[in-house]
Amino acid sequence: VSLAELSLMNKLIHTSLVESRQHVEILQRDPNSPLFSIKTFEELPLKKELLQGVYMMGFNRPSKIQEQALPLMLAYPPQNLIAQSQSGTGKTAAFVLAMLSRADASKKYPQCLCLAPTYELALQIGQVVRTIGKFCTDIKVNYAVRGNRVLKGTVLEEQIIIGTPGTTLDWCFKQRILDLTKISLFVLDEADIMIDMQGLSCQSIRIHRALPKSCQVLLFSATYKEPVRAFAERIIPDPIVIKLREEELTLSNIRQYFMVCQSMDEQYRALCNLYSSFIIGQVMIFCQTRRLADWLAGKMSQDGHQVAILTAELTVVQRASVIQRFREGKEKVLIATNVCARGIDVQQVTTVVNFGLPVDLDGEPDYETYLHRIGRAGRFGHRGIAFSVVQADNVRLVHKIEEYFQTTIKQLDPYDMDEVDKLAA
Repeated sequence: VSLAELSLMNKLIHTSLVESRQHVEILQRDPNSPLFSIKTFEELPLKKELLQGVYMMGFNRPSKIQEQALPLMLAYPPQNLIAQSQSGTGKTAAFVLAMLSRADASKKYPQCLCLAPTYELALQIGQVVRTIGKFCTDIKVNYAVRGNRVLKGTVLEEQIIIGTPGTTLDWCFKQRILDLTKISLFVLDEADIMIDMQGLSCQSIRIHRALPKSCQVLLFSATYKEPVRAFAERIIPDPIVIKLREEELTLSNIRQYFMVCQSMDEQYRALCNLYSSFIIGQVMIFCQTRRLADWLAGKMSQDGHQVAILTAELTVVQRASVIQRFREGKEKVLIATNVCARGIDVQQVTTVVNFGLPVDLDGEPDYETYLHRIGRAGRFGHRGIAFSVVQADNVRLVHKIEEYFQTTIKQLDPYDMDEVDKLAA
């Protein structure tokens, strides 16, 4: 799955904020810049219509990134900012609030420009603008994206433009309907994806160069690695950087077990024994291939279990719908290939089952995928439990994983239900 697809999927499924335990770091170049954090949205200089919109989104209080970033985004004089934060932490809502605050409804021309790497991400940002800006009826939005044809000579009256770099370039320099010299706020979303996708960074830099020097620039990225930092330094003068320290996946709060079986049918019986014991909460089951995931989903459905399946063949919107149904408890079991091994957080999941271990093309353990798979059970500080149901010729993989992570994976007898019941209790 591409970074852009993963980002869109997270935007679609995060209807409320993820409670992050990550620490916020602020790297500040200008010692005279105002630095303070807020604990309520009422502390911000927001119009009452925007406060209503925030509460409509279901945000009762600011997230960690919003506590630090919003006062800077809304400050006078405007501050340039780089905010690094994972999906679901409220960064889209934060820069949407900034755009809606900076836009002057009495001026009928574009004042805020937001670039996203793909058409789908641009539309999703627009949905957040419409929700938070529901009561700001005089502020309008237009989309500089493929398929939205505007005639040369059109006069844009919308205050906020959301687009992709290629189409936005056309509007600015080819059709000359978007006047960048009047833009007062420029938002670059998903900068790490922009850099990853060929050509987008050059297009974004070209657009930025045409902006007035007084234009406020807000750059958002899920990572703040060297390519992002170098990209940011090319387009943003003297930014304040707000980072969430990356939450390291750890095995310390996840108990790990494995069961050895002689055949796939025996693996399935062991899985059913496990599932009948762990009826509380929800379980994610990972398979190496789509074919295996389809087979397992069919078997479990035949046996009367409510099962959802997540594979790369689904569209992003279909995947988001599957995950959302699972989060709402409409299905108790989510069977997934590695497409779902990273980046998807479902708070109710405390149990993960590997129906076979992840391997690379050489048949050796895929350690990173194993970590991301079982890490689904240990999110948000929860104590999780992970089972690997393997065939006899793959026991060597278990021992390699133990050695690699310096961890212990305890063997269980697939037919000793007393031991499994003790774990469930």
